[in-house]
Amino acid sequence: MNLHEYQGKSILSRYGASVATGYPADTAEQAVEAAKTIQDETGSKFFVVKAQIHAGGRGKGGGVKLAKSLDEVRDLSKQILGMNLVTRQTGKEGKLVRKVLIQQDVYYDGPSEVQEFYVGILLNRQTGRNMIMYSPRGGVDIEAVAEETPEQIFYEEIDPSVGFQGYQGRKVAYNLGLNGKAFKEMVKFVAALYKAYEGADAKLFEINPVIKASDDRIYAVDCKVSIDDNAMFRHPDIVEMRDVHEEDPIELEASKYDLSYVKMDGNVGCMVNGAGLAMATMDIIKLSGGEPANFLDVGGTADAKRVEEAFRIILKDENVEAILINIFGGIVRCDRVAQGVVDAYKNIGKIDQPVIVRLQGTNAEEGKKIIDESGLKVHSAIRLEDAATLVGKVL
Repeated sequence: MNLHEYQGKSILSRYGASVATGYPADTAEQAVEAAKTIQDETGSKFFVVKAQIHAGGRGKGGGVKLAKSLDEVRDLSKQILGMNLVTRQTGKEGKLVRKVLIQQDVYYDGPSEVQEFYVGILLNRQTGRNMIMYSPRGGVDIEAVAEETPEQIFYEEIDPSVGFQGYQGRKVAYNLGLNGKAFKEMVKFVAALYKAYEGADAKLFEINPVIKASDDRIYAVDCKVSIDDNAMFRHPDIVEMRDVHEEDPIELEASKYDLSYVKMDGNVGCMVNGAGLAMATMDIIKLSGGEPANFLDVGGTADAKRVEEAFRIILKDENVEAILINIFGGIVRCDRVAQGVVDAYKNIGKIDQPVIVRLQGTNAEEGKKIIDESGLKVHSAIRLEDAATLVGKVL
């Protein structure tokens, strides 16, 4: 589950990390009140108005503006709230801005130069260890830094048997070129960031930029957070942060039926049981000349009702030109899947897209018999290769 910037910062603050003071607002008047509160708490003369959507590149899309007065806070909030913000991560359709974050300006004048850094924490899947990735080049696309100047990207892996160690925080601060007060502040910041990452069961904590202000204080200016869905039962407070408006409506509906669904841009819908088989099925679709329209895992305990709902969800995608159902009957019974396909045809009505069904494993023969005797126009396949060939023929 992805969080908004202001929500991620609230978690960071809870674990002791320094963040730029800010408050969310739904209206321009709320934004002005937030700015007044920030002014009282920090003395900040300027304010940053930031669109709150689950996408990066907001500044380039016009979703981040500097306000130099309370009147500008009001005017800019009116401009940003309700806008359809298009960034490199939203696609051309963009996202509607329903909330803004009013934040203190931390680029204030002082005795030293302001510096921007990148600090992120994620799992290194090759080593099975959490990894701190950081760079002295913050405030820019980290992907571009990795491509153009990979020597500017540093990594620090955490041994799970001992956890985060103090010397690792000091190493991060040293490689970022800090000293004195800023060095000590960064050590504290990295330690708090790692506590937040572990404590929230996060998949990603990305701070870009972390800044050293002109008075050598360290602040998280931006914050991107993704929480592990499998750990949500431990965090009811984080569950309440879920913003369903930011999620794909089809994926949201799929979650109601415990279906693992991810929408893609292809033309062949697929329904599979098991993530590994789903990945292989998508590969087969590409080899056959099609493009997968989704990842959909009905799970190992799928019954006819769940299969029918999965069918409905696939058909909500207007780009789907064909559907491939690939089931290996281990725990799940193939006859249940077959019955779900038949029920879907009867309950949904006319289905124009050709459907290819491959059943193998438990009760596969019974499942094939159910489909064959249904009178439906469903293409049946035994081998995965045969199913792929049929996909190529019907497209």
